[in-house]
Amino acid sequence: MVTPPRKELDAQLPDAARAWLDEALAEAAHAAGNAPRAAPSPYAAPAWELRFAAAGRHCGRDHAADAVRTLLLAEARADSATLTRLYHQGTAAERRAVLLALHPLVESPEALPLVEDALRTNDIRLVAAAVGPYAAAHLDPHSWRHAVLKCLFTGVPVDAVAGLRSRAAGDSELARMLADYAAERTAAGRDVPPDLNRVLTLTGEQSEES
Repeated sequence: MVTPPRKELDAQLPDAARAWLDEALAEAAHAAGNAPRAAPSPYAAPAWELRFAAAGRHCGRDHAADAVRTLLLAEARADSATLTRLYHQGTAAERRAVLLALHPLVESPEALPLVEDALRTNDIRLVAAAVGPYAAAHLDPHSWRHAVLKCLFTGVPVDAVAGLRSRAAGDSELARMLADYAAERTAAGRDVPPDLNRVLTLTGEQSEES
């Protein structure tokens, strides 16, 4: 998910929610200017983190809450330690927002454990968030292939997989895994997901690195 521009988000929110968001972003910006940032006491979480948790109640529980939460993380310039803490302490919706915000907040692979954790679940919204640009940039080939298969297993559209065309192109190992999975489904009398053939076709394209 790409966070919508503030103007577009404001158009989606009622007046009370916009005022709440203004205050939340101001608190996040203030926190970003305070250094060094130590991990907060569980009894005294920064105000913006409390806003992060409350976004669904104030701004709606679907895409608007995702957008608000990712904006807060960006405004606070949340580091890897903060993102990890919020992920593990949060609800599924809060975890999804952390995953959506990883790129470009974290430039290194150090947040990959969050992606890997999400990919171990069967929550399709977490899986879809986990295979975004951060995963495309940092997952090793073996893990990335299994992430693609996870999408097929759980019914997450492969359109959610960032960088799918470039990473799948010329990947003969991914092609083998897809063919094996298709054969297993067929032998069991089950339908082969349409997205599987789409990805298999991509593996036959020429890799940009070749």
